Amino acid sequence: MARHGGGRGWYGKVLGAALGVTLLATGASVWTAQAGAEGGSSPKATASATPGGGVKPVAVTIAHASDEGARGVNITIDDGPDPVWTPPMLDVLREHGVKATFCMVGTQARAHPGLVKKVVAAGHRLCNHSVSHDTTMDRKSQAYQAQQILDAERMIIEASGGVRPVYYRAPGGAFTPYSRKLAASRGMRPLGWNVDSKDFERPGADAMVATVERELPNGPTILFHDAGGDRSQTVEALRRILPWLKERGYSCGFPVR
Repeated sequence: MARHGGGRGWYGKVLGAALGVTLLATGASVWTAQAGAEGGSSPKATASATPGGGVKPVAVTIAHASDEGARGVNITIDDGPDPVWTPPMLDVLREHGVKATFCMVGTQARAHPGLVKKVVAAGHRLCNHSVSHDTTMDRKSQAYQAQQILDAERMIIEASGGVRPVYYRAPGGAFTPYSRKLAASRGMRPLGWNVDSKDFERPGADAMVATVERELPNGPTILFHDAGGDRSQTVEALRRILPWLKERGYSCGFPVR
């Protein structure tokens, strides 16, 4: 799982909006998480409640496998929601009967709550992708990491109308042992990827399709983006990849939790 994206890039413009966001009441203390993974859940999956109104911890290890088994594939879409490109991606997914995992940036979710609700209503799952997509957060303090994870969690829950993110994907794969434990303690399984479509570089739909076809034997979790610029190539690549997967006997599911 290599780092992806262009650093903080376009997210620099939203960092100012994040500066006024305060830590949740839970604070930035060191969290612990149980190693046992949680079982499967519905398309609108939420972290299991525990007595006292908390959430059930999940495994701290980085998930890659699919809940559809050996022929399962996980479509994951990062960095949105985006008012221009998330809707056509939702259309393509609906046309092919595929559910995906949307890894949302907190400030984007807060800016576009209607889109977050549409993603949930369509049966897709939510993933926390931090407040501001800082790909260097693994080199920052634990307090900063906690702010990025916990505030994004709150923003996504508020935007969705109460539906919790059930995964946490570190920006650019910048996980730390602390961030994984913190996310897992909040019911968000750390989520990696096996196949990077390279759509962030906009190499053309043909190149994206070829990359997925070539690298799928590496594992089932495929990375796409619905924000950060023109994603028309990604929409076209998805339109071609989804039927290709079905023709070869793959089933699209969700990452294991």
